[in-house]
Formats: sequence, structure tokens, C-alpha cells
Amino acid sequence: MAGMRVEFDRDTCIGMFQCVAEWEAFQKDEDAGKAVLVESEETEDDVFVREVPEDAELDAKFAARACPVDAIAIYDEEGEQLIP
Repeated sequence: MAGMRVEFDRDTCIGMFQCVAEWEAFQKDEDAGKAVLVESEETEDDVFVREVPEDAELDAKFAARACPVDAIAIYDEEGEQLIP
């Protein structure tokens, strides 16, 4: 069964990098001025998705809440959106 997943809209990202401070799955791309969601796959243009490891669920939620432009969404295993 799939667990919690994160969806990152890189187009919406404005490069404040609050997510980077909250969860190591996000890294800075200084050249682009945007965050990068590592180990993710691009499901549509500039939208990246990956599963959230069980031990990182809290960090992922904090990263999503920290984003000032709501570029990060968290979904539970049923596909219900938790954040934002």
C-alpha cells in the first residue's frame, strides 16, 4: 500500500527555501532560484511527486506548511489532501 505522498509545483515555487530547512528531501537550486524535490518524478510540467518515508511524515508536513506560496501539497494514502 502506498503511503503519504508529496506533490511539489516547481513553477509556483519562488525560492524562499523554507522547505529546505524543514525536510532534507528539498534542496536549493540556486541557479534556478527554486527548490528541488529529490528522488521525485515529474508527473506533469513542473509538478514533481514522491512518496514520503514514514519517518519523514512530520518533516514533510512542516515543509508544506512553511511554503509561503503553497507550492507543496501533502496527500495521505487514500489520496486525500492534508496540506495546504
